Amino acid sequence: MTWEQTYEIWDNYEPLEETLKAELLTLKGDNHKLEDAFYAPLEFGTAGMRGIIGVGINRMNQYTIRQATEGLALFMDSLGEETKKRGVAIAYDSRHQSPEFAMEAAKTLGAHNIPAFVFESLRPTPELSFAVRQLNAYAGIMITASHNPASYNGYKVYGEDGGQMPPKEADALTSYVRNVENSLTVAVLSEDELQSKGLLTILGEDMDQLYLEQVKAVSVDPELIKRMSDKMKLVFTPLHGAGQMLGERALANAGFKGITVVPEQAVADPDFSTVKSPNPEDPAAFEYALRLGKKIDADILVATDPDADRLGIAVKTAVGNYEVLTGNQIASLMLYYLLTVQKETGKLIENGVVLKSIVSSELPTAITEHFGMKIVDVLTGFKFIAEKIKQYEADKSQTFLFGFEESYGYLVKPFVRDKDAIQALVLIAEVAAFYKEQDKTLYDGLQDIFHEFGHYKEKTISMTMDGIEGARKIKELIAKFRKESPREFAGIGVECVEDFKTRERTYRDGTKETIDMPSSNVLKYKMVDGSWLAIRPSGTEPKIKFYIGSFATSASEVNRKLGDFEATIEIVVNA
Repeated sequence: MTWEQTYEIWDNYEPLEETLKAELLTLKGDNHKLEDAFYAPLEFGTAGMRGIIGVGINRMNQYTIRQATEGLALFMDSLGEETKKRGVAIAYDSRHQSPEFAMEAAKTLGAHNIPAFVFESLRPTPELSFAVRQLNAYAGIMITASHNPASYNGYKVYGEDGGQMPPKEADALTSYVRNVENSLTVAVLSEDELQSKGLLTILGEDMDQLYLEQVKAVSVDPELIKRMSDKMKLVFTPLHGAGQMLGERALANAGFKGITVVPEQAVADPDFSTVKSPNPEDPAAFEYALRLGKKIDADILVATDPDADRLGIAVKTAVGNYEVLTGNQIASLMLYYLLTVQKETGKLIENGVVLKSIVSSELPTAITEHFGMKIVDVLTGFKFIAEKIKQYEADKSQTFLFGFEESYGYLVKPFVRDKDAIQALVLIAEVAAFYKEQDKTLYDGLQDIFHEFGHYKEKTISMTMDGIEGARKIKELIAKFRKESPREFAGIGVECVEDFKTRERTYRDGTKETIDMPSSNVLKYKMVDGSWLAIRPSGTEPKIKFYIGSFATSASEVNRKLGDFEATIEIVVNA
């Protein structure tokens, strides 16, 4: 079906929701915008979708929500009545139409006689993961677009273990979603019908309490917190998102007293009106926290993204300024602290394992191995960390210690199976207290780690390429790298190339090995000096990402290498 034919169906659909009908009217005659809205269904990949809110099959709206949920319901239908009875937990963040989208999902499930457990108001993604496990639900739905701009919303599906669905289940779900041909005709129940049939349960404070009780286990040294709780000052901003629901309570439960919340950003706001982007990776997101931090002389500034699964921090430097750390640096500080305390107390777990993504820093590798522990790489996506945890629990071969991704996602305790900014908030506050007691800042602590293990610096270059032309360019770029396979970058030789799509590792001398991971469209080049570069198209956004990791013995040298690698990528992309 052409985009024009799809548009005609929507234009002639009399019961179309009124705001969408009005938007469609404004687009009449603008073929460029109409084509972009109707040329293809919104991509449903890696068990989720994300897009601009609006009218059309390539937009987030109540009909695309119904289509995705219909696919999930049909998938559950195929698994039998016992699976359906377990139901689906549903949560949402502070974005436009998030509550409405959550209820549309429940109404679609209800038409298949599948119970829905919907949170009463916005909640963090990690609590949704926890709720799936706590309720023994078969699946979970999180309505969120993470840290994307205010015009976006999204939809993520979680499996029965509380993690995002692994590839096999995700592929099956995706095929069901794509087989729903007309999102306008998906059957739904009314909210009253859900209530009368006993298919809707509202979740609230009871689930919050259960989750917060588990978060208490994140604290490693409660006595340290007691000693330092009055001495350390922390500024927290939820950036208008779901972190405000539980973040401050989790810190207080752990025993921290010197907490100041940025008042302007503690209010849920779908427009994220005080920030250009609600992304804790972006230094600009700390503007209000920085202002408040300087006023009260805070030791650490902490920000969570709208659905509170990612966390960023800014730390005080020796001259009194604040510097925003990367996700890799935050993870390194957390991991070094965890292993240091465990070693000092004789509690290092013999079969403990740290999990990280293939595009994350190698500094945690050096730290973990220094303590005699094991670290394992997995594909990008926290579902692969969750999958490993599930495997370790089943075969009892390893004990999970800590997991992270470079994109500001961390997990300390596996009662959640996705990245958890609430857990990370409690742990990083304790790490700050650890260094404060030594008259050091977290920045000082990071420099100590560099002095011991060498200088590691990473950068992610994310290139957005919207529309039909953008999708074509992304495919061409990854194909170009795969075909030409560069032998060096910025004058530094490539030691081996890892093609995770073919699951093949090729060394400089031509030797080949099989990579023991699922297939994924990622290329990684490991350099002879310990630096590396990876290329990966996003599974949920129209982006291609370049990940750079440089290593050197000094700060100046690691910065120079990073700049050289970045310039090389720019030349190749522009060519």
